[in-house]
Amino acid sequence: MEAKTPRESLTILTDLVLPGDTNYLDNLFGGELLARMDRACSIAARRHSSRIVVTASVNHVAFNKSVPVGSVVTLEAKVSRAFKSSMEIYVDVWIEDRQSGMRTKVNEGIYTFVAVDETGKPVQIPQIVPETELEKIRFDGALRRKQLSLVLAGKMKPDEATELKALFKS
Repeated sequence: MEAKTPRESLTILTDLVLPGDTNYLDNLFGGELLARMDRACSIAARRHSSRIVVTASVNHVAFNKSVPVGSVVTLEAKVSRAFKSSMEIYVDVWIEDRQSGMRTKVNEGIYTFVAVDETGKPVQIPQIVPETELEKIRFDGALRRKQLSLVLAGKMKPDEATELKALFKS
């Protein structure tokens, strides 16, 4: 199975925030943003694995800035690291200034998807070869994030989390 680059899974979704998508403050509902992020990550995971994919977890979401009604919102998702059958997908959320067209990053998230066959059984996927400096940073951090999630879920003993332990050794 030939390795792929994060660029090959890049998914860009651009949409308009309409009044029906917003809360009482006329900002995009958090749940609506999560759904859009999940869709973008799902497409990126499918592009990488060429398989059916399912959301395994939402590992991190940061709602750093509100997204006002009328905003043009763009989500950029791509696989940051692939494991045996699971993959971590990083999604960045941007809005455009109405006058200048300048983009501002407002949110980000990290999702985990698993590639499965038609019966729901996990299947092997290609590895990732990061190219850019940001891709390399996200790739390197992915194993630590995975181990932390497994430890917190009780699926890995803390003393087995070698990447996490390495952070605390001098």
